[in-house]
Amino acid sequence: MTVEKNEELESLRQKIRTLTSEIMAKVQERTELARQVGEVKGRLGIDVKDERVEQEIRLMVARQAEKSGMDKEFALRLLNILLQESELVQKKGRPQKARQTHLGIFRKAKQMEAEGKRIIHLEVGEPDYPAPAQVGKALSESFAKKQYHYTDTRGIPALLEALSKQAGVKDDQVMVTPGGRFAVFSAIAALVKPGEEIITIEPAWPAYRECAEFVGARTRVLKTTMEQGWTPNLSELASMINENTRMIAINYPNNPTGKVIDKKTMAGIVALARDHNLHLLSDEVYSDYSFVPFEGALSHNYDRSIVVSSFSKTYAMTGFRIGYAVASADAIQKMAKVQAVGITSVAEPVQRAALAALGQDASGNVDLVKKRLAFLSSKVKEMSLRFVEPDGAMYVYPQLPTGEDMELVEKLLEKGVAIAPGSGFGDSYRQFVRISACRSEEEMAEGLAIMARALQGN
Repeated sequence: MTVEKNEELESLRQKIRTLTSEIMAKVQERTELARQVGEVKGRLGIDVKDERVEQEIRLMVARQAEKSGMDKEFALRLLNILLQESELVQKKGRPQKARQTHLGIFRKAKQMEAEGKRIIHLEVGEPDYPAPAQVGKALSESFAKKQYHYTDTRGIPALLEALSKQAGVKDDQVMVTPGGRFAVFSAIAALVKPGEEIITIEPAWPAYRECAEFVGARTRVLKTTMEQGWTPNLSELASMINENTRMIAINYPNNPTGKVIDKKTMAGIVALARDHNLHLLSDEVYSDYSFVPFEGALSHNYDRSIVVSSFSKTYAMTGFRIGYAVASADAIQKMAKVQAVGITSVAEPVQRAALAALGQDASGNVDLVKKRLAFLSSKVKEMSLRFVEPDGAMYVYPQLPTGEDMELVEKLLEKGVAIAPGSGFGDSYRQFVRISACRSEEEMAEGLAIMARALQGN
């Protein structure tokens, strides 16, 4: 009986081997066809990525899966892996414009400073004003009291309690992270599988795409335009959702545009997420720097929302690397597992410094940035550059009259001024640059005068 079972098992295994071999041969055949398609696109000057064609294939695969009884989500995950490979194959041999981000420019600028060159930093959102004095005091007290040990992965109880009270949630719905970026990463790594999809709204901070690609997820992009006031089209957003979509990532007040969406648009995005049972990742790091009414995701009581925030901007604590996430207890538990594997926990002295910062009035920082943004906007207008007045955040995102972003960025860096390329926030925005309002008016005026001369060819 055992021998018969083994023979049956081996027979089935052999069939699987044969099918697997045939599948791999077909995948290779498909890859070769994709390469040929890429060559034709290259000759015709057509972009590698074609959302319309991809959507047609998705619908075909979904119908086929339904007809054959195959799990539709699994079928679409497999398709996304094939689409990603096709994209890579088609890009090979074609001249690619490398995406340069604000951090890349920042690193170059710091290297130039190390070599003795003076740089006016208008490329990063790093406030030049100090963190609250109580933060330094808390660090000293933490050392004196020997409060520098391992903590719970989610954070020390006192900080969790303070953050949960501020957000109006329970303690188990909060996790302290090393900066807002790791909150984004842990959410995506914990809640999205390889081959599944995330929808982002561009222009956007590049971390959402980078984190998605790192875990093998596929990013689909809803593009907004300056002509539309950077407002997302909800009908377009709805059309992008399919059985393989797992998350929508949004960022308001927006980095880089400063856009704050109105209550109706936010409600519409939440409704789409709720209707399709999607996670809604809402990066609200700049919420304290909103100069128009802003309604965050938590106010909509959607239990699959993950709100990300940070101490970096409000309290000028960028180098402390501390942020936090607010979500359902289940999501936080899954995110904490990712954090436990990666870093154990945020350093205890840093958490105690953040706790001290929470009790401080940051309205002076907000007023200062608002004043600086108004100054920056006025100077950009003097250059006759088109842009949408920011509703919040720390940046102005103007369109260049001619040429592409990196030409101006590199030219200015040689002249001692660092600004961020617009294409770092989406491939469709190579005619834009991002300018930060985190320096004094005097320093901004000096840097912008150099920029104005560069735009005039001097």
